[in-house]
Amino acid sequence: MHSKIKPPTKKISKQAVKVWRISEAIIHLIIIAILILLLIADNYFTWKEWIGWMLIGFVLLSLFHSIWSIFIEPILLQKYWRYDVNEEFIHTKRGAWYETHELIPMTKVQSVKLDQGPLLRKYNLYSLSIGTMGDSHEIPAIPEKEAYDLRDKIAYYAKIKEVD
Repeated sequence: MHSKIKPPTKKISKQAVKVWRISEAIIHLIIIAILILLLIADNYFTWKEWIGWMLIGFVLLSLFHSIWSIFIEPILLQKYWRYDVNEEFIHTKRGAWYETHELIPMTKVQSVKLDQGPLLRKYNLYSLSIGTMGDSHEIPAIPEKEAYDLRDKIAYYAKIKEVD
């Protein structure tokens, strides 16, 4: 028997790809810089030979991982992230190979929060955090007006369900 709950259809902003790429590039530049500094220290202090080989291996792994997480992963994240909100549930879906569907009952919603760091601010985006008793859920990279409307809508629905 198939569920009568329709899959979510709203997409997160395409600007999310830029935000995630910049964020990942910064992280990977720092990691690779640290590894290169360690390689220089290895050469200067003549540490054991295996340490140098391990550091070279970590640099190569970091380079391959940075290609994935800067150029490929953000596109897939944006393409497959969906969400919807109605009076009963907040429904999220994410994942290209491994799909995750999440239904959050409005009766369990305790808080709704908008977050915006410097990169999200540059692109006028917000992440919406939904707090429940045991967990926190996030819908990333939503345009400003839509984020405020969604926050208010969830708060309104959660309050109605609480009163019922």
